[in-house]
Amino acid sequence: MTALLVEAVWLNDIALCSLDELAEFSGLSQDELADLMAIGAIEPDRSAAPTRVFPAQTIVLARTARRLRDDFELDIHGVAMALNLLEKIHALETRLAALDAKLPHLP
Repeated sequence: MTALLVEAVWLNDIALCSLDELAEFSGLSQDELADLMAIGAIEPDRSAAPTRVFPAQTIVLARTARRLRDDFELDIHGVAMALNLLEKIHALETRLAALDAKLPHLP
């Protein structure tokens, strides 16, 4: 019998991660992350100005960026555009669900 070792990261609104951790957990290089920061697709936590730390939720965004890069062979600008479009789609879906919840539904 073989044992399966799984590493889990608990993501919450309080936790922060360093650039090294973000690179490790996302699969992107630090240079790619720096490019995404320069474009504005990924932003560090502003409360920790002297050091570059990120909200733990940024790991999800960075992993999505890596999958987009790998699956669609996008350059960093294409990844940033795709992330922006995905964010807009998510916001529209959330708004649509909120509006739908306000409508009366017939049985």
